[in-house]
This record gives sequence, C-alpha cells and structure tokens, in this order.
Amino acid sequence: KIKKSKSAPSNLRKAFEDLGPTFIKIGQILSTRPDILPTAYIEELAKLQDSVPSESFQAINEVFLEDFSKDIKDCFLHFDEEPLASASIAQVHRAVLKDGREVIVKIQRPHIYEKMKLDLSILSRILNLTKARFKEFLLDPQEALDELFTSTEKELNFENEANNIEKFFNFNKCVGFMYVPYVIREFCSKHVVTMEKIDGIKISDIQKLHTAKIDLDQLGKTLALSFFKQIFEDGFFHGDPHPGNILIKDNKICFIDFGIMGELPNSLRNALNEMVISIVFEDINKLISVLMSIGVKTGQVDRNQLYDDIDYLMANYLSTSLRSIKVSLILEDVMDVSSRNNIKMPKELTLLVKTLVIVEGVVAKIAPDINILDVAIPYVKASTKKSWLKDLSLEDLALKTFRFSKDSSRLPSKLIELSDSIIRGRAKIQFAHRNLEKPFSSLDRMINRLAATLVASSMIIASALIIDSNVGGKIYGMSTVGLICFIVSGLISLWILISIFRSGKM
Repeated sequence: KIKKSKSAPSNLRKAFEDLGPTFIKIGQILSTRPDILPTAYIEELAKLQDSVPSESFQAINEVFLEDFSKDIKDCFLHFDEEPLASASIAQVHRAVLKDGREVIVKIQRPHIYEKMKLDLSILSRILNLTKARFKEFLLDPQEALDELFTSTEKELNFENEANNIEKFFNFNKCVGFMYVPYVIREFCSKHVVTMEKIDGIKISDIQKLHTAKIDLDQLGKTLALSFFKQIFEDGFFHGDPHPGNILIKDNKICFIDFGIMGELPNSLRNALNEMVISIVFEDINKLISVLMSIGVKTGQVDRNQLYDDIDYLMANYLSTSLRSIKVSLILEDVMDVSSRNNIKMPKELTLLVKTLVIVEGVVAKIAPDINILDVAIPYVKASTKKSWLKDLSLEDLALKTFRFSKDSSRLPSKLIELSDSIIRGRAKIQFAHRNLEKPFSSLDRMINRLAATLVASSMIIASALIIDSNVGGKIYGMSTVGLICFIVSGLISLWILISIFRSGKM
C-alpha cells in the first residue's frame, strides 16, 4: 500500500528540476491546469523557475538560419549575442532593426521539440507502469498526458504567440490605459518571434512605481478592470499574468510573453456572467442551471445533493464581509463542488480561475485596500445587459427567430391535440420507479395470503352449515360434502400458518 505524503508535491517539483529544461516546462504547464492535478501539486509546481544555461550564439544562429535562410547579423543592425534571459524552451536577445527600432528576439532552443517529444513518450511509459501511484489525480494519467502534449505543441509553435500578440493588440488598441507591443512579422516563424522592446517598470517594483508618482490604488483598479474586459468582453485573456509579465510604461499597463492565452466562447462568457450574478444574489437554482448547462456529466447527478453543497458553500461566504471575498476562491470552490457532484467544468474555466488567483495576488501587493469584486460586480452587471444582442450575429438572430416562429406556429395545434387526447382517454402517463421490485413482491405475497385466508374462512363457515343441514351422504353421521370442505379449509389454513412462520413475520 502506498502512503500519501505531504512532501510528495515538493518531491515532484524537485524531480522536475533535476530532470532538466523540458521537465521544467512540463511542470510549468501543469501548474496552469488545476483540472489535471490536485491543488497541493499546482501550488508547488508554480514555484518552478527556469535556471538553465544559455545556448551559444552559434547554436541560436543555426535555428534562425534554418527558418529564414539568412544569418542573424545580416538581418539586424545590431544583435546582442548575450541573451537578456534564458528559459527552458527559448532565450531572449535584444536587437536593433535596420530602421533603428529596438526589438526583442525570442529564439527557440535547438531541437527542443524533439527532446520534449522524447521526454513525454518516456513519461507515458512510466505512467503506464505506475498507474496505481496516480489514483489521487483528477484525470486519467494518459488523458492528462495527451492534453499536456497538445499544450506543449501549441507553446512550441511561436507563430501562435505572434498571432496572440496581434489579436491582443486588436482588442486593446483603443483602450487608453493599455499598451501592447507590436510584432515584426518579417522575423517571425515557428521557432522565432520578434516584437517591440518595452522599457517599463515591473508592476511588482513598488519603489520605482512610487518614484514615478503612479497612483497604486488606481493602478490596482485599472489592472482588475483590464482583466474583466479581457474575460467578459473580449473572451481572450492573458493566461500567465505574473508580475514579471506586466510592465508599466508611460502610466499604461503593458503585458509581455503571450505564450499562454485563454479563450472563452460567447456561450461560456454569458454563462460566467450568470454564474457571478447568481453568486452575488444567492440564486442557487440559477447557479445550478448554469453549471448543468456548461458542464459535462461524468456520472449520475443528484440535484438535491448539489443544491445542499452549494447552499452550504454560499452560507460560509455570506457569513464574512463581502470585501474579504476573493472571486477566484469562490469560482474555485464552485468548480470543486461541481466536480464532487459528477459535473466536469470546461478546461477554459480552470485556466481562468488560475489567472484570477495571480491577478488578485498582484492587486493585493500593489493596492491592498482594493477588492477586485468591487470592480467585477458593476462590470458583470453592465455586460450582462448588453451581452445577449451584442454577441448575437444577424445570421444567428435570423435563425433563432425562424426557429421560434416555426415552433410557435405549431404550439396551438399541439395543445389542441393534447387536450383532445385527454378528453378521449387516449393520453398516457408513464411512471418510472426505482428499486421498488422487492416491496411490490412482498405486497404480492401478502395479498395472496389474505385471499387464501378469506377462502379458507368461507369454506369453514360453508362446511359447518352443510354438516348442520344433513345434506347428501353421511360418514360417521356427518354430511360427506361438509366434511370434505372442512378438511380442505383446514389444509389451506395450515399452509398459511406454515408460510407465515417460515417468513419470520407474524
């Protein structure tokens, strides 16, 4: 028997660090997936830091040459051979374009994809040999590994990151308090991404923010507002907003590193709106309906049990001050309750919750008096009012109108058919029962005994009357017919008594 240990998450983190760059990246990706690992593992893997030696300039140049058929020195006015930062899958260099613009060039490590693919295949074999050790995981290990491989493939394709930057830029180009770096498409490929170099203050550097005379309370509100816009309005949010990825440039918030992004379709955004409103107004039935509509049932769902669990959860939160409640914690607990009641939430929501945890942590550090719930509620209310028509295209609206008209036109005739069937006695009502076979069987036997008792009693009375009337032939001076009836009724009575004694129930 394998004993659970409190040090297991820490041991896993240390093992990933010892196994090298690819496993560090695997651990970092896993730390964004609370739907795959328990909370203790998520918190521990989030501590993983890239501390790997940089590749030589020659090795990096070969990667660039393979993608662009040009040498790095031929494409840039200046290129720092010493990297600004070196991570598990890539390293970042400062460069100057020939037109004088300063840029950042992120270049993938040579053959990192092949190395990670090999490591994942080895991990797959290990999982198959040690499945018993992973029983506390929330998903099947192989299923989790498949999802991990998909996430890794996406992150290792830097064209996705370039697309993410441009998409994020388009969503936020008209937002006054946001600044998004531009992409140099000429030098972007599967293994290279080039973008504007941002000179700003790290959002965690409180001293420099004070020196720059930045209002920290306003900055905290603005950061929270930015994320609620990304979530509820754009449906496209930064999935790794730790302090190192948020800079302040000219009093504007600037995000960098767009490798991990979250996407929420319209239906999920609207559901999230309704979920938050249901929590705020303590509408448990509405919250359950939302959870049932967006979740996937992994087993039988007891709605009464789900109601009781959410009611208990809400009572705990409502007993505290609204200002002390964290949005991420509420959503995390609601998702946990759903999971325990056989409802699996979409994986997009798991990344969202993890992101909100980070954002709340950043806001708490720079502006401790700000609660992002104060920002969330007005924003959610406002977006709820306009979300339905805003997110509905003309084509969708026309289709929904047609379907409604079609269904509505058939409604009167259907009602007439139903009432006609009831009047003529042709309407059928089907009842479904569960585990009633045993009670019905016992009731059946009881009725049979009662019927036999009534028959025996009737025969005893009849035989007494026949014997008294001296009808028919005689045996020992008694009526033959009456005597036979008396004997038969006696045997029936004896059978009833024996069956009662055998059942053990008088």
